[in-house]
Amino acid sequence: MDTHTPIDTREETTDNSPVGLERGQNIVENRRGGRSAPTTVNSSVRTREYLTTAEIERLMAAARKSSRYGHRDATMILIGYRHGLRASELCDLQWSQVELATGRLHVRRAKNGSPSVHPMQGDEIRAVRRLQREQGPSSHVFMTERDGPMTPKAFHALFGRIGARAKMQFPVHPHMLRHGCGYALANAGHDTRALQAWLGHKNIQHTVRYTELAPERFKNFWRA
Repeated sequence: MDTHTPIDTREETTDNSPVGLERGQNIVENRRGGRSAPTTVNSSVRTREYLTTAEIERLMAAARKSSRYGHRDATMILIGYRHGLRASELCDLQWSQVELATGRLHVRRAKNGSPSVHPMQGDEIRAVRRLQREQGPSSHVFMTERDGPMTPKAFHALFGRIGARAKMQFPVHPHMLRHGCGYALANAGHDTRALQAWLGHKNIQHTVRYTELAPERFKNFWRA
């Protein structure tokens, strides 16, 4: 990925936008499986539990236009997606975990997940640096208008509103960012063990579910 390429917010039909991670790109993080990985049929309401890169961009574009806190909201979506963060992990993110000079994010996982250090891409660094300038001194990265940290409950409601503004075809919730990360990395062909570390899964079976959904594994079927 070209870390100097700005995010393209145009809707796409293929999953090759700068928001995603390219095949072969280094991944260095951890996740833990509290919920199951994305399922193709979750309920009578939602047809799937993950978001594609094009949908992430669509949500970010809607977030930027929605309010005076649009940059904060779009940055939350970007960081949550790229690093496979749960809502609680995203809301609990503190400035002490962010190294903008070196481009590193110290990820602390909930649900007994393994902590790790993730590389940050150029667009993430620029977005977070701008947020730091605009927000002023604070302990947490994502603050509310009341000068307190964003809560998971508040972010859940906010994300749903952004989804409605983006005219998504189905209801969205924050955990779809984490599932979308796992799906995108699996589809990019990353090693299952590396993906397990990036998402912080204790049990690799939670990670395997992402690779089972990746259409790339069927790429050469029916070809001579």
